[in-house]
Amino acid sequence: MGYVIAVVVIVLVVGFGVVAFNKLRRADIKAQEALGGIDVQLTRRADLIPNVVATVKGYAAHESGVLEAVTAARAAVTAASKSGSVADRATAEAALDRSLVNVLAVAEAYPELKASANFVALQQELGETEDQLAFARQYYNDAVASLNTAVVTLPWMVLAPMAAVHKRDFYEAPDTHQAPPQVAF
Repeated sequence: MGYVIAVVVIVLVVGFGVVAFNKLRRADIKAQEALGGIDVQLTRRADLIPNVVATVKGYAAHESGVLEAVTAARAAVTAASKSGSVADRATAEAALDRSLVNVLAVAEAYPELKASANFVALQQELGETEDQLAFARQYYNDAVASLNTAVVTLPWMVLAPMAAVHKRDFYEAPDTHQAPPQVAF
């Protein structure tokens, strides 16, 4: 009888360990996937920017410094999404936002540019992308909150090191970027 109880206890402990391990790994994968969602939206926005720059350049060729800043910021976002931390991504994104606002400010000085159907369509796509980016950031932070809660609470915290799961950083806007860029239509 004692042998059966010992086997049942061992099976329950092993079963719990497997369930806990899988729960932690799934939570970690969900957070990774959510961070990838942010990268997808940042890439989408970065892919739109050359079109915005080209359109503005056609009307405001002498504003090359502003246009070059956007290109540099876009390259920084691409680099940060490939190898940077969450904070690096947020900082690069903030720089891109600032440079994009400067390009759109230049566009304000050219009424014929603001009336261009191509430019209006690009602005609408940028606006939609900003909405999707905000959603992706929130989704990531929700996934990280679930993961971090599991990693610091019993009984999951005991198994987190074995599952190679650790707390993740939340996606926070840098101090210089507490609001989304204002895109005037």
